[in-house]
Amino acid sequence: MYDAGKIIIGLVVFVLLALFPLWGSIGQDVAKPKPAIVKGERCIESADYMRANHMQMLDQWRDDVVRNNDRVYVSKAYKTEFNKSLSNTCMDCHSNKKEFCDTCHDYSSVTPYCWSCHIEPKGRI
Repeated sequence: MYDAGKIIIGLVVFVLLALFPLWGSIGQDVAKPKPAIVKGERCIESADYMRANHMQMLDQWRDDVVRNNDRVYVSKAYKTEFNKSLSNTCMDCHSNKKEFCDTCHDYSSVTPYCWSCHIEPKGRI
């Protein structure tokens, strides 16, 4: 092979460029988002529980409301009743989608499908 050196150099350059996103950000820290809560002293469950389980809860609420007409949620942490409603219960306190929902979803590279059915809030306060 007369061009073996050029091929090897080309492969090395290709591998370095292809792996740049992995090694190019080593050592850089990305700050965790701090979503803005407009009002309310506490959520319907503990903050740690909601961070970990809010999507499962919303999916369960959707199924309960649509399939079983079950519209009341009793908080396990606070023994209080809430209406199973993204638009009315959740968005009542977390009313600014851009400052609350989008900060964490963008950080996590998640695209929720909530707004394909629900009307997206326009930063109401």
